[in-house]
Amino acid sequence: MAVFQKINDFVENAVENMNLDSDQVVVAFSNTAPGGEANDPTADGNGVLANVTEIDYTNLSSRDITTVASGQTGGVYKLELQDLTVTSSGGATGPFRYIYLYNDTVTSPADALIGYYDYGSSITLNDGDSFTLDFSAANGVLQIT
Repeated sequence: MAVFQKINDFVENAVENMNLDSDQVVVAFSNTAPGGEANDPTADGNGVLANVTEIDYTNLSSRDITTVASGQTGGVYKLELQDLTVTSSGGATGPFRYIYLYNDTVTSPADALIGYYDYGSSITLNDGDSFTLDFSAANGVLQIT
């Protein structure tokens, strides 16, 4: 199972710019390792979607994610997202290995990254194939203490 990796810039953006209870979270797919990008999106100051080499989404269904819950209890904030199933229709999609979460609502910075999953090897969806992102309901996608 892929493990969620928080983007460094997310912490500042979450405090200064985001409302994850109402902002639209979207997934972006890439087959380029963060360290292989021209500007590593995990490095301080680079945490925006423009620094990610995305795949072609022509045959892929919606990448918008529904927020289930966003809040804190006892000083621990937790973001819960509804599982997302994407389907390739009309042709293949991919390959991809990295799946990024980003905030599509905030405009400064535009498309601020939240984090990413590394699936360990490249995945290609053939026409009619589906892929489910299973976000933990118990632990949320992320917790901030």
